[in-house]
Amino acid sequence: MSALDSVIVQCPYCWEALDISVDPSVAEQEYVEDCQVCCQPILLRVIFDDNLVPYVEARAENE
Repeated sequence: MSALDSVIVQCPYCWEALDISVDPSVAEQEYVEDCQVCCQPILLRVIFDDNLVPYVEARAENE
């Protein structure tokens, strides 16, 4: 079992920087996580490259 990676993203609602955990054992992921500050639902798309470097896109759920 691999450890989770920590990534900083910006909330598309309140613009706060958020520290989220992503799982490098799954190459492509898409899920909803609530903002830790404003509680709005954020759609997160996570893709890991061949070196397990994460690319994270954070969008408003209704976009």
